[in-house]
Amino acid sequence: MASPMKRRLLLISNSTLHGSGYLDHCQDNIKNFLGSKIERVLFIPYALADRDGYAAVARKKFESLGYKLDSIHEQPNAVDAANNAQAIFVGGGNTFRLLKTLYDEKLVPIINRRVLQDGVPYIGSSAGTNVATASINTTNDMPIVYPPSFTALQLVPFNINPHYLDADPNSKHMGETREKRIMEFHEEEDSKPVLALREGCMLLVEGDTSVLQGKTKARLFQKGKEPTEHDIGSDFTFLL
Repeated sequence: MASPMKRRLLLISNSTLHGSGYLDHCQDNIKNFLGSKIERVLFIPYALADRDGYAAVARKKFESLGYKLDSIHEQPNAVDAANNAQAIFVGGGNTFRLLKTLYDEKLVPIINRRVLQDGVPYIGSSAGTNVATASINTTNDMPIVYPPSFTALQLVPFNINPHYLDADPNSKHMGETREKRIMEFHEEEDSKPVLALREGCMLLVEGDTSVLQGKTKARLFQKGKEPTEHDIGSDFTFLL
């Protein structure tokens, strides 16, 4: 991995929290993260099929926060757009579709370089958070398309599971819990730690430091260890 000293990431579990609108629950975090020097944000809507509709929703929100939004699918050249971006926001949807398109458009090395070497701020939500990590092996999504690799942008050296759900002790569902699925991942060799983000929380990464933000706790899974609970404000720098 390239030097992470300039790395700035805001990795959000979910775009919409129950009872609120699109990005409402994290809009203050986004404003604090982007600050006043950023004027335009490049939006990557590849996780959804309706890119025009998705861009309209994202544009309305970011403009309400004081930022112009340009959707990459509206630009003449995706690589040029990424190379010129002041900040990047990758929205949620299907993680397999998103990563496949990033590879198809030859954006994986470009975004990696812009974030890790140039210090371009990166915001991810749900699938956009999944692709910021080491791999998409811990996504909740169905493989509706097949990317050339599960290796993701590698902006951080671990995995994340967004929308993490705790097992319901009153449920009669007999299938695997989210916890069980993550433990299956750790049965494989060289599997990474998995930070399970419940809806309403997010991870802020600034260079070589990382802290949990938001409204809910996170759960950390490490191979060979019992899962651990972490409150808002917890320091996850050790994962970097």
